[in-house]
Amino acid sequence: MLDEQLKTQLSAYLERVQQPFELVASLDDSDTAREMRELLTTIQSLRSDKITLRTDGNDARKPSFSLQRTGATNSLRFAGLPLGHEFTSLVLALLWTGGHPPKVEPEVIEQIAALDGDFNFEVYMSLSCHNCPDVVQALSLMAIVNPKIKTTVIEGGAFQQEVTEREIMAVPMVFLNGKVFGSGRMSVEEIVAKLDTGAAARDAAKLSAKAPYDVLIVGGGPAGAAAAVYAARKGIRTGVAAERFGGQVNDTLAIENYISVLETDGPKFAAALEAHTRAYDVDIMNLQRADKLIPATEPGGLIEVQLANGGTLQSKTVILSTGARWRNVNVPGEAEYKNKGVAYCPHCDGPLFKGKRVSVIGGGNSGVEAAIDLAGIVQHVTLIEFADQLKADAVLVNKLKSLPNVVIHTNAQTTEITGADGKVNGLKYKDRATNVEHLVQLEGVFVQIGLVPNTEWLKGTVELSRFGEIIVDSHGRTNLPGVFAAGDCTTVPFKQIVIAAGEGSKAALSAFDHLIRMPVVAGAV
Repeated sequence: MLDEQLKTQLSAYLERVQQPFELVASLDDSDTAREMRELLTTIQSLRSDKITLRTDGNDARKPSFSLQRTGATNSLRFAGLPLGHEFTSLVLALLWTGGHPPKVEPEVIEQIAALDGDFNFEVYMSLSCHNCPDVVQALSLMAIVNPKIKTTVIEGGAFQQEVTEREIMAVPMVFLNGKVFGSGRMSVEEIVAKLDTGAAARDAAKLSAKAPYDVLIVGGGPAGAAAAVYAARKGIRTGVAAERFGGQVNDTLAIENYISVLETDGPKFAAALEAHTRAYDVDIMNLQRADKLIPATEPGGLIEVQLANGGTLQSKTVILSTGARWRNVNVPGEAEYKNKGVAYCPHCDGPLFKGKRVSVIGGGNSGVEAAIDLAGIVQHVTLIEFADQLKADAVLVNKLKSLPNVVIHTNAQTTEITGADGKVNGLKYKDRATNVEHLVQLEGVFVQIGLVPNTEWLKGTVELSRFGEIIVDSHGRTNLPGVFAAGDCTTVPFKQIVIAAGEGSKAALSAFDHLIRMPVVAGAV
């Protein structure tokens, strides 16, 4: 189950376990149960003085196991094997149950502990999903901290009947007390905020009370993180308001073109961005969505950023680095069947379509890569591209064309995603050469057609292109004095991580240059 190197690493981690606890397994005769018994036996043997193992559990979900601290009433259960991307989640659950402190802000732990009510969480994940661990780890921690919270982590591949019955077609999918709570990546802070209804007002008041910044960066992706580091190194008061630190990088699987980093993945890269930023004196305000930009009323005056929770931040200069998000195809059925057959992450949701028929919309690198990945899991892939030829790199196109279970339609316009009984059952496309419409019967549609900038909140203030991108000059300046922009939300071509980081650094240097040339205005210090 675990090779010797992994056992050695796990043994070193388990040395941090301070409080005794037991693993209680509920097993059946399946191969997964056999592997689970082997895994749990290995874990117990590596820290036998603190961890005990029982195999007499009688939970209805088999195979599964719970982690139970001695003398406590916490309830955390893993149904199926937490391996793949979730092995780290298992290790952290072992450490936290054993008393090792989590790397979470103390006020968040206090907020979790103060939640009152009966919270029964079920989170469905897949072992190839890189978005799932954040949610799994958040809900695991909450169950360990607060005895009123029960969390069950369910590996969809081991419980296919449940996945089918509950019509789960995207992961992570979270149920609370039997009802859908949320889907997609969520941090522990986001989950707690949804449960603690008074948190937003308290947070808004705290943010509004902050002193003005020299540089306020809106967005925490590669551009925002680079801007923050460069600004902080100038010794000026720097703040970052980010809806999700790391931005879209969190949803990227493999990164192999960031110079000096041979290969990494999105979540690791996002964590490194945040760690580098926190190494400096930067005020990071996560889970903050900007709602309105109010320019300075006089030269050298303060710029305001109003937040969705009602809070307001002030700064002498602002750098906009709000990034972009996956573009919708905007046809009938897309919104209706989102997470019911319409998906945007083939790595996360692909395993849920094992043995089924799917389509990929988009013939660029992301679309062709998605089709290649899915072809190894699903029964059949139909790729739909609007242009008259695929736009992906030749090596990817050649690979795709070599696959026997892939059909490619170019010069094809998607017109509708059809469904029945709440699930996708087909896709309609029009042959642009003949205007003949075709119907492809399938169970899943993966949309991979590029990005749209997150700039809707700026309409009427900052000058935008016809594509919604912030128009910037060679120094990252916008049409507003003291307001700069960088990254995928701007008109700078080629939406790449390395380019965004460079543009963020440039915007910070431009903002500093602006600051040292600003007139001194009373009240703007």
